[in-house]
Amino acid sequence: MNLFFQPEIQRLQQLSEDESRHAIKVLRLKERDEIHVIDGVGGLYRCEISKANDKKCEFSILESKLDFGKLPYHFHLVIAPTKNLDRIEWMVEKCVEIGISEISFIYTRYSERKEIKIPRIEKVAIGAMKQSLKAYLPQINEIQSWKTFLENLPQADIHLIAHLEEGERTLLKNIPMKNQHVCLLIGPEGDFSSEEITQALSKGFKPVSLGDSRLRTETAGLVACHTAHLLNQ
Repeated sequence: MNLFFQPEIQRLQQLSEDESRHAIKVLRLKERDEIHVIDGVGGLYRCEISKANDKKCEFSILESKLDFGKLPYHFHLVIAPTKNLDRIEWMVEKCVEIGISEISFIYTRYSERKEIKIPRIEKVAIGAMKQSLKAYLPQINEIQSWKTFLENLPQADIHLIAHLEEGERTLLKNIPMKNQHVCLLIGPEGDFSSEEITQALSKGFKPVSLGDSRLRTETAGLVACHTAHLLNQ
């Protein structure tokens, strides 16, 4: 399946310059060839190329499917990005392939990175969405401080925090999250501070564990995403 991305397909039935170049120059598609286009909000469209231009490939819609591959739950991962950006990009790629609804970035007391380029992250997410034959692009939010995050908590049925401090924590796999809206916090390489954990608990976050192993930040994010996916099967 030749899959392309056009978020404004109802208004603009043509591919972007990059997508047009890939379709015409790389794949050598021609007029009347069929392609499939996704809009990132659940629409999958079977289309026919009407103008095979490598800068502005135009098409007509033959058939549409809405809510294609819609998740029966909402999983919102809130994570402190790693110092090495490649590792967080890898995590985003794999989470999108598995299925994730929303990703937010925060910086905390022990964070080594306080900036992140969202357009670059979105590009990784789009590539993963196309590769895994999905029609939903997760919402990716700008990085914010811990203080700002606490002042503007995202809505969810279940709020969770995964940390490494001693104390009672429930295994994530034992949280009843089927068909639920879940918001899960994962801290930086140095973990959350004791004060940040206390603040999160006071806001209603429940402490969870991802298992006995001490995981890297990006691995923890991926494990959490995969666990949520399995619990909703």
